[in-house]
Amino acid sequence: LSLGVTWVLDGLEVTIEGSLGGTLQHPEALGLSEAMVGLSGTVYIAGSISGALVFGWLADQYGRKRLFLLTMAIYLAGAVLCGLSWDAGSFLLFRFITGTAMGGEYSAINSAVDELIPAAVRGRVDLAINGSYWLGAAGGAAASILLLNPAVLPTWLGWRVCFLGGGLLSVAIIMARRYIPESPRWLCTHHRLDEAEAVMQHIEHHVRRSTKARLEPTTRRMVLHTGQRTGLVTVARG
Repeated sequence: LSLGVTWVLDGLEVTIEGSLGGTLQHPEALGLSEAMVGLSGTVYIAGSISGALVFGWLADQYGRKRLFLLTMAIYLAGAVLCGLSWDAGSFLLFRFITGTAMGGEYSAINSAVDELIPAAVRGRVDLAINGSYWLGAAGGAAASILLLNPAVLPTWLGWRVCFLGGGLLSVAIIMARRYIPESPRWLCTHHRLDEAEAVMQHIEHHVRRSTKARLEPTTRRMVLHTGQRTGLVTVARG
């Protein structure tokens, strides 16, 4: 759940920004032009692409857990800063930062899911996680109806609360992700075998305790080849 919430946040972000278009043009808000409102969406997508490339590569170098904690912290900063924007330039910059976090989330989380979820249920888990985007979209639409209503909150405040709310949600996500283990596969391919074994023992202990099942000893072996590191130039050429 704490990994898959990324798609909920992205759906929330995209829907809220679409709903905010008219409000952001209001003089009591940022007074953006229609072109600037459209550009903010483009900047968010550009940030997502950049974040996917950079943080995807960093996840391979420094681990899945470090990166999905880092990207969520960046999202927290970006969402809060969007809510504190003072002009068009600052808003565009902070939307780009938020976008880089979302792009990095996609790379790091998909890698973690592929390596932590058993193959027998991986497809269903991936479908459920990626489909949660629409939960965020529905939540963003509902929140916009309430928070952008001048009868509920003044115009200058409502749009800021929309962004700050996403930042508050990310704090809870960061706390939950602290308990997600590093990928044993990543640990093995980086020659940290003792840590990988400790993670597997912890997972097996949790399974035995929650299901009361007896786990059979592992008899099959798998060979992992680390190969050469893939740089950003190689990714760009591909």
